[in-house]
Amino acid sequence: MDLHSGAPFWLVRNGLGAAHPVLSHDEHCDVAIIGAGVTGALVADALTALGQDVVLIDRRDAGLGSTCASTALLQYEIDVELAPLIARVGASAAVRAYQLGIEAIDDVERLVDTMRDRCGFARRESTYLASTRSDAKRLTSEAALRQRHGFDAEFWERDRVRDTYGFPAHGAIRSRQGAEVDALQFTTRLLERALSRGARLYARTLVVDYAARTAGVTLHTSRGHRVTAGRVVFAPGYESPPGVADELVTLTSSFALVTEPVETFGPWADRCLVWESARPYTYMRSTPDGRILIGGVDLPFRDATLRDVMLPAQTRKLAKRLHRLLPSVTAPVAFSWAGTFGQTADGLPYIGANPAFQHGLFALGYGGNGITFSVIAARIIRDLVSGTPNGDAEIFRFDR
Repeated sequence: MDLHSGAPFWLVRNGLGAAHPVLSHDEHCDVAIIGAGVTGALVADALTALGQDVVLIDRRDAGLGSTCASTALLQYEIDVELAPLIARVGASAAVRAYQLGIEAIDDVERLVDTMRDRCGFARRESTYLASTRSDAKRLTSEAALRQRHGFDAEFWERDRVRDTYGFPAHGAIRSRQGAEVDALQFTTRLLERALSRGARLYARTLVVDYAARTAGVTLHTSRGHRVTAGRVVFAPGYESPPGVADELVTLTSSFALVTEPVETFGPWADRCLVWESARPYTYMRSTPDGRILIGGVDLPFRDATLRDVMLPAQTRKLAKRLHRLLPSVTAPVAFSWAGTFGQTADGLPYIGANPAFQHGLFALGYGGNGITFSVIAARIIRDLVSGTPNGDAEIFRFDR
């Protein structure tokens, strides 16, 4: 078993990409974006399309934070099922949040259609496995609820799941609305386009202070340079500024592995997205070059060092779960890695203004839907910057 701790598969597959400079002078722009991962890239692409002058800043190299660790299953479902989400936020907001997930997947496909490659994008059906008998009963009702609200979902009984895939489950919700993408390649292409429109990207640059002014803000970096902007968009993954989401978000360490290319996927021939109702859940998908990617076995996050120490043990657990799902498939582990993500109580992201940061906007996507939430955030922030009304912003506000 060849384990590559700290080197997610997407980084190994794509390489480091373009080297972006450190900020070594003062900058001025309409909008500064803190974070050059997939969220920052989507926001930059949307804003530069409007003619905004954009500067991106990242403490790492572009895409090498949460984006690089993402397993990039694109689903309209969020980590909180529709029934309990309705109980939390009301039917209108909950149903719209699920609808926005479908629209976000469509948006990703439209974006890759305009690029020089497809960034590993592929449409996939989704199979949400019931881990227990009681879960199967709940998911039967959940599937019916989704159908009543117009979603393409049906409940498969245990025998149908077993006969189709051999998965050890008590049933499943089956949906046609899913996809997958190479998150790092997608980010790279978005950044390339934003830069071609005049955006500037500065890597390995740490913002240490935020000073609001009447007409905008001034960002101060650890090297003593300033960025003066009309607005700032915070798109830092789980690393939000202190005090912004500390009481709203729980940090979790997640683990993933990818196999060597396999000769056959066995009964999993359609390579649908797979995840389960158990919490924390295991999830599985394939890659364009014929590998199997499986992730999960989450643990509470304490620090990155402890997370990475746990990688070998968590990799072994994932390998056992993969064998349990696909016992007839020979799939040696090629790479494994760990990452950190945030979770909110209602499974929804925080997007928009925060009173503590004048002239600041936030795009904080959490849970298992980071990329689809990032697409939603880019759309909302584009409209907030341009002054276009967007009723969906209300769903993701900080004071909901």
